[in-house]
Formats: sequence, C-alpha cells, structure tokens
Amino acid sequence: MSRIQATFAALAAHHKTGLIPFFTAGDPSPQLTVPLMHALVAGGADILELGVPFSDPMAEGPVIQRACERALKYGVGLRDVLEFVREFRETNSHTPVVLMGYANPIERMGQQAFIKAAVEAGIDGTIVVDYPPEECEEFAAGMQASDLDSIFLLAPTSTDQRIRQVAAVGRGFCYYVSLKGVTGAANIDISEVEERIGAIRQHVKLPIAVGFGIRDGATARAIAQVADAVVIGSRIIQELETTPHDQAVDVARNFMAGIRAALDAPA
Repeated sequence: MSRIQATFAALAAHHKTGLIPFFTAGDPSPQLTVPLMHALVAGGADILELGVPFSDPMAEGPVIQRACERALKYGVGLRDVLEFVREFRETNSHTPVVLMGYANPIERMGQQAFIKAAVEAGIDGTIVVDYPPEECEEFAAGMQASDLDSIFLLAPTSTDQRIRQVAAVGRGFCYYVSLKGVTGAANIDISEVEERIGAIRQHVKLPIAVGFGIRDGATARAIAQVADAVVIGSRIIQELETTPHDQAVDVARNFMAGIRAALDAPA
C-alpha cells in the first residue's frame, strides 16, 4: 500500500476529508520551500502537492503563472524540486508528496531516470497535466512498478470513455477539476460537482479530490460533502504573494489550520 493509499484509508476510517494544499516549489524563494512544506503539514495538510516550475503552465491561472515565473527566475527546476523533497523526507517520512507539473521536464530527464530519481527522493505520485491516460501507459506502468501513483485529472467535460481510461490507469486518487477554466477561477456549482462526481464514481473506485476554485473554509466544507479530499492552491499562493518572507511560514500554517478547522467542524 502506497503512502497515498494509506493516507486515504486512515482518513476514511476517521470519517475525515483529506486536505491537499498546492504551492509552487521555489516560490516565494527556494529557501522557503521545505519550511513551507512542514508548515502546511503542521497546519493540517494530509497530502502535499508541490508544483514543478514550468515556463508554459497551460492549465494555470495568473496567480500560479506568476509563481512559476518567480521560481524560474531563481533557476528552480525539476532536479531542485526533487532535492527539496529529499530534504523534507529527512524529518517527515509519512506525509505523501505529489509533484504536479508538465511533461517537458520529465521528458528532458527521461521517464525512467525521473522515476528512479523520484523514488530516491521520496516522491509518492505525479499529476502531469499533459500526460493524458491514453498516451502514457508506459510511464504509468513504470510508475506503478516502482510503487508510485499516477494521478489523472477529470473535468466537467470529460467523456465516459476518458473516465474509464482514468479508471484503468490511475492510482492513488483522481483529481476532479471543478470548473471549466484555469486554476484560481471562482463560482463553483456544488450541485454540479456532486452530479459529476456521482457519474465518475460509477467507473473510478479511487478516492476523488476536488480542486480549482476552492478559496476558503466555507467552500472547502461544501465540497467536502461530496469529495474525499479538497485541493487548495491559488489562494495559498496569493497569501504568500502579499506576505513578507520572514512571515510566510506562519501565514501558511495558520491559513491551513483555518481550512482544516472548517473541514473538521461538527455538522
């Protein structure tokens, strides 16, 4: 059982919703990446989603695009991100870490070289936006052989065929994109999310995490009624954008604790 699977099993046993924060590695500075990872866990995160900086993040809104630009100015690339995780693992061996990014850095390193490096660093899974399930069966098989989870995105526009493809290849959890658009958008229709997740569950037996547009405790709590986990990213990065670096760790921990409290509050 992978760390991700074990985490979701423990959450289900305690009737809790998973909390998955996202931020871009290297932003607001490379020196803050590992402290921020620990701060988010201290605030109540169950799984960490760490963005790999990329020059053309096509699924991202302006907030995460700016984060990528800042990280790239520091020269942060895939190998640096793996090193951040390796350092995080020196004192945290239980919290799953998922890398989210794009195919180009992996292809440049080589798929098998990346998988080997990911195992050595302590990565648990990947979300690669431009690796659709029908085009990365070899990569997914290599990941599975190394006990790493390939996590795929589904959207409001996903067809039954695409859902079945994700069910066949995906591991760890399924990431449902709640909106037609990019990260950071607003106006989630909870009833529509519930309807789509119901359709997805007919084929996908993995836990389902919902992201895009979750900005506060109230939205997270509403989504938690229909999902196994909530993902929150752009709002975290916005908080960090307006925070002095010496206060970033405290701000991240406190923000995460607020979302965790909303998720755990009695009905």
